[in-house]
Amino acid sequence: MPANLTAALARALDARRDLLARLASDHTDAFRLFHGTAEGHPGLTVDRYGSIILVQSFHDPLSPAALEALEAFYAAAFPGLDLFYNDRSHANSRIANPLPPERQQQAETRREFSELGVKYWVQARHAGQDPWLFLDLRAARRRVMAEAVGKSVLNVFAYTCGVGVAAAKAGASHVVNVDFAESSLAVGKDNARLNDLPIRVRFVKSDAFAALRQLAGIGQPKMVRGKRLPPFPELAPHQFDVVFLDPPRYAKSAFGVVDLINDYPALFKPALLCTKPGGTLICCNNVAQVDRDAWAEQLTRSAAKAGRPIREMEWITPEEDFPSLDGKPPLKILLMRV
Repeated sequence: MPANLTAALARALDARRDLLARLASDHTDAFRLFHGTAEGHPGLTVDRYGSIILVQSFHDPLSPAALEALEAFYAAAFPGLDLFYNDRSHANSRIANPLPPERQQQAETRREFSELGVKYWVQARHAGQDPWLFLDLRAARRRVMAEAVGKSVLNVFAYTCGVGVAAAKAGASHVVNVDFAESSLAVGKDNARLNDLPIRVRFVKSDAFAALRQLAGIGQPKMVRGKRLPPFPELAPHQFDVVFLDPPRYAKSAFGVVDLINDYPALFKPALLCTKPGGTLICCNNVAQVDRDAWAEQLTRSAAKAGRPIREMEWITPEEDFPSLDGKPPLKILLMRV
């Protein structure tokens, strides 16, 4: 196993030589070094975030010998970087392997890294599970930065607000980030402070359905079937030049159900109505089993039914550090002109 793993890591690094040179010229020091699903070891990922190399296993824990081989390979390939291993092969992908106190403290120390000239914070370990920036969305952030100049941008399911901060850095006139988690928005605010942004970015702690319905002009009642809903911020109707929608696979709240397999239109319609005529709506679907063409057709029908037909569509493909065996990456990113 260690010899086979080392060979796979070497092949993956060699395949990225040209990409890493281009990313360096783009002021980017965050990228996926090994994408196990397509590169020989399903369930294993290796990401660089600035001074950190983050190793994660999702199917089975790494054996001590495999981890030792992996550490030795990257110590030679990227001397001076700190490698941390998170075993996430247990229930709910929770990190299962304890670290010695000193290493735990190092893992919880914030480090700064850069993507496309935008600065972000990262910790190898924090109160949540997922890294603070999803690297497969780099292609989408790159495109948003090109689209956002002089425009208003709404970023829904913002997480740590990577898309919103990138849009503001690129010259957006107005940016609103919406997420229900105060902890994620707090990281987003810190990310914004890291950068010399020309505008004040807005952060809204809200359920996505409540925010989208209000911004779309549909409205969000405070009582449903005689039951009072949880508090939510009141927002005036407002349409944006660019709307970015990156929902989780499934989530349920008092305001609605996010279900990327069975009911994406429930989110898509209010997001569409938040988009100015002539504007751009970018939607993400990270469920591998969803066929991208069937999904695009579903959104086309939903838009036509809402009276806001899609004028133009374009797929945004994850960059080369996220290879796909069949040319159908699990993350589907669709840009629509409406």
